[in-house]
Amino acid sequence: MNPAELQVAVKGLVESAAADRGAVLTLSDADVVLERPRSREHGDWASTVAMRVGKRIGIAPRDLAAELAEGLQSLSGVAAVEVAGPGFINITLEAAAAGELARRIVTEGEAFGRSTVLDGLPMNLEFVSANPTGPIHLGGTRWAAVGDSLARILEAQGAAVTREYYFNDHGAQIDRFSNSLVARYLGEPVPEDGYGGGYIADIAERVASAYDGDLKALPRDEAQEVFRRIGVDLMFGEIKQSLHDFGVDFDVYFHENDLYESGAVEHAVARLRELGHIYEADGATWLRTTDFGDDRDRVVLKSNGEAAYIAGDLAYYLNKRERGFERCLIMLGADHHGYIGRLMAMVAAFGDTPCVNLEVLIGQMVNLLRDGVPVRMSKRNGTVVTMEDLVEAVGVDAARYSLVRSSADSALDIDLDLISRSTNDNPVYYVQYAHARTRSVARKAEAAGVTRTVDGPDGTAVDAFDPSLLTHPAESELLGTLEQFPRVIERAGSLREPHRVARYLEELAGTYHRWYDSCRIIPPAGEDIEAVHRTRLVVNEATGQVLRNGLGLLGVTAPERM
Repeated sequence: MNPAELQVAVKGLVESAAADRGAVLTLSDADVVLERPRSREHGDWASTVAMRVGKRIGIAPRDLAAELAEGLQSLSGVAAVEVAGPGFINITLEAAAAGELARRIVTEGEAFGRSTVLDGLPMNLEFVSANPTGPIHLGGTRWAAVGDSLARILEAQGAAVTREYYFNDHGAQIDRFSNSLVARYLGEPVPEDGYGGGYIADIAERVASAYDGDLKALPRDEAQEVFRRIGVDLMFGEIKQSLHDFGVDFDVYFHENDLYESGAVEHAVARLRELGHIYEADGATWLRTTDFGDDRDRVVLKSNGEAAYIAGDLAYYLNKRERGFERCLIMLGADHHGYIGRLMAMVAAFGDTPCVNLEVLIGQMVNLLRDGVPVRMSKRNGTVVTMEDLVEAVGVDAARYSLVRSSADSALDIDLDLISRSTNDNPVYYVQYAHARTRSVARKAEAAGVTRTVDGPDGTAVDAFDPSLLTHPAESELLGTLEQFPRVIERAGSLREPHRVARYLEELAGTYHRWYDSCRIIPPAGEDIEAVHRTRLVVNEATGQVLRNGLGLLGVTAPERM
């Protein structure tokens, strides 16, 4: 019996108890949720349903729990049911019922843990979106790891996710970038508000090589336009290559400049004017965001006719919705926290639901440490550490895993020495080693003649898996942990928290190592291979499959050997 079947049984028993008392009861999944007890001594599953609904149908929670326990005890696959405290129900499954999970995981393979809870939901996930004025810094690198992992998790639940990069090629930062390139090419000092770092010299030289003509013969404004046009393309090409090497590729690269050249800004203003939320004052065009909880109304078009910053946000959001995206997620840095209110007011002004049609995820800063001291090791930019620096120091797997294993809304310190070690105190090594161990065990088992099948009387292969033999406490613990994987994915997706998958994998790795130390798969030399050894081989394969599936959701490899 799997948790879904058990949940259906509990729900049926509760509804029957209500009907017996003449009560009409509509139960939600939250009412009958099953949880793993903190202590395995309390069984395989626990339910608080009696305490949630007892009074609603006119019965004391503990009395309802006792009634439900009697019904559950009669179910096939249930070994024992106990009532504790004010109405907790603790359920223990028969070993065979619990052990069937291993066969299910191996059968489903990569599909185990996936669901259709978000079946076909069009979602636009915008992340990184670093300005094309320099390499991606650690904050952007964190969003690359978290954003791509979240996209994978949402896709595992059936969502149709579009990964989108907002290409900031409009505004003053591009002018500063191109001016910095010109100054570097001409041997001038870095402009006061310009960009420094070795990468500026690299790009400037490449622009000069790519240009067919003498840049120094051009007027300053024309030269700057050349450096802007070619330099931005070169810089963004480097950004895209760095992201690809990091395992992150986008479906859409949306150019900010297109919003202004295509008339999208005017279209958005016109829509809001139709809805009655635009007004004119002091020669400017305003959006009445105070009607939707903002602290003040916002200028959309300045008195000189220029578009204010929020105009691009209005146009971009409407563009996404008109492209058919039901859910738009944006990942922003900590310095954008104060911007959320006006964005949600914007959503409401368009007639949409704030925090539903648009969600804003805020990420905090990342600090690299070595021996407890902050690291400044960039070769191309002396003031920040870039994605390339981190990957060069520890590799893609360690970088991605370390950036995604903590909640993105908390500041993160990464110890470079720790994540470079091949020891169990390094989380990514610990999880990857657990997977490698499952593969090593499988190879050794095959060499020793331990297989999942045996020859039947007619010489054909017969499945030797017997889940009733999985009676060791370590087996119960491991199966219980494996069972949680689908729920972890669903929770990570609904809360937009990929770190839950990483923390689960660390728990699974520890549980697997303890099981391996307690339960032999390969018998000692000279002893017969028994059914329990063949059955445990399936548990080993199931664990390896879940570790692979989980690491894949984080964009981290599952090595065969380490």
